[in-house]
Amino acid sequence: MTNDGNMKDATETYSGFVGLMKWGTIASVAIAAIVVLLISS
Repeated sequence: MTNDGNMKDATETYSGFVGLMKWGTIASVAIAAIVVLLISS
């Protein structure tokens, strides 16, 4: 089905995607908190 090269590439791509989603979520929460603080003051 797949050889080792394809699986290695897929694993690296998936790891990059998960990292991007993690940091994107953290950034979104931080920006939302800043916006809420600005609106409430």
